[in-house]
Amino acid sequence: MQGLHLTADLYDCRDAGGLLTDANELAELCRQHTTGVGLTLVDEKWYPFPPYNGQPGGVTGMLLLAESHIAVHTWPERSAVTLDVYVCNFTSDNSMKAETLLREIVARFNPARSEIHRLERGSEQHPPAETLLEPLDHTGEAVYGYVSSERVVTRRSRYQTIEVLRTPRFGTALRIDGHFMTSEGDEFFYHEALVHPAAVAHGSPRQVLIIGGGDGGAAEEVLKHRSVERVVLAELDGEVIEVAKQHLERVHRGVFDDPRLDVRVGDGLAYVAETSDRFDLILLDLTDPETPAGSLYTEAFFHSLTAVMNPGAAIVLHTGTPIFEPEQVRDIVARLRRVFAQVQCYGLYIPLYGTYWGFAVASDRLRPTAVAAETISARAATLPDLQYYNAEVHHALFALPNYYRALVAPAATEMPAAWRHAAKA
Repeated sequence: MQGLHLTADLYDCRDAGGLLTDANELAELCRQHTTGVGLTLVDEKWYPFPPYNGQPGGVTGMLLLAESHIAVHTWPERSAVTLDVYVCNFTSDNSMKAETLLREIVARFNPARSEIHRLERGSEQHPPAETLLEPLDHTGEAVYGYVSSERVVTRRSRYQTIEVLRTPRFGTALRIDGHFMTSEGDEFFYHEALVHPAAVAHGSPRQVLIIGGGDGGAAEEVLKHRSVERVVLAELDGEVIEVAKQHLERVHRGVFDDPRLDVRVGDGLAYVAETSDRFDLILLDLTDPETPAGSLYTEAFFHSLTAVMNPGAAIVLHTGTPIFEPEQVRDIVARLRRVFAQVQCYGLYIPLYGTYWGFAVASDRLRPTAVAAETISARAATLPDLQYYNAEVHHALFALPNYYRALVAPAATEMPAAWRHAAKA
């Protein structure tokens, strides 16, 4: 009996197409996502209603699951849908599967407005709002979550599912494919850590490339540096930018109106291959490697970046959590070391991500920890409106715990080829 019951009422569904009237199309959508999340289909029933008063009839249907059921009802005359998903958690916790299933089906309908409710059945706990769970690793063995008081956007773009939610803890938050990306309340942890250690160590970055970063938070931090003349923002998914402009002003703080920001919607890999521009700082502000951004974490792509870097330039990227994704962190750092002479790892706890998070700076010569403390202090003092980063934090970020230090310790095979040959000589 104990389980999770999710309900969704969807209004003004803009991309529904035949889903509101075609039982076969609607059934295939539900089957695809149900089996895709790992739930077990045992039977199903679908019924298309005949036209009424000149209006097309809707569809009602149900999938019977070993874990319980999913039911859907459509009202084409109102472009509306009701949906409920119920899973039993008797032998195993199916809550994450149910959350993902609901999210993907809702995104396919692209409603202008939605009401989603979450009910824990068979227990004494009845949360008053939607609880959003997220895995901390690829196995789903560790999860965390936050409560959302309002779902503002649930949209499926060409590349991914985009959600904007109101949270009591962090204000408006952005999720992509079920993973928290940023929020009004804690965005400074990630964005200041991504930008300022390398930018301050460099001292005078003028041309900056951000690949990803469609929420605008990284660009806003970059433009706090007086030396910066131009920032190119190469974001694959233009819908992320549009959602950010409309709902995340307290993250980007109007940066999209800054004439120094040059927005390029398209593939960052293609931009790097085709551009004749050169940059002093490159920020890879990406989703995780298992997403459409995966090709931007490869050794081949890191090599391609060297062709667009000025002497002394650096790239910065997040590597994931060394606690829950140690293999991923180790592999990314190893790839960087096979391309760049200098790779320095650092990290900090990011509240929205629920854990300690890893970053890396890679360069032909720049080492953020080698810059004198008084120089860092003088440069950091010129930056306005900082909530996390300062001169003392700069060096503390690179003071790695022993487990993290051991995880990313370099091996001889990870050094650039020229360095290996020199060592043998």
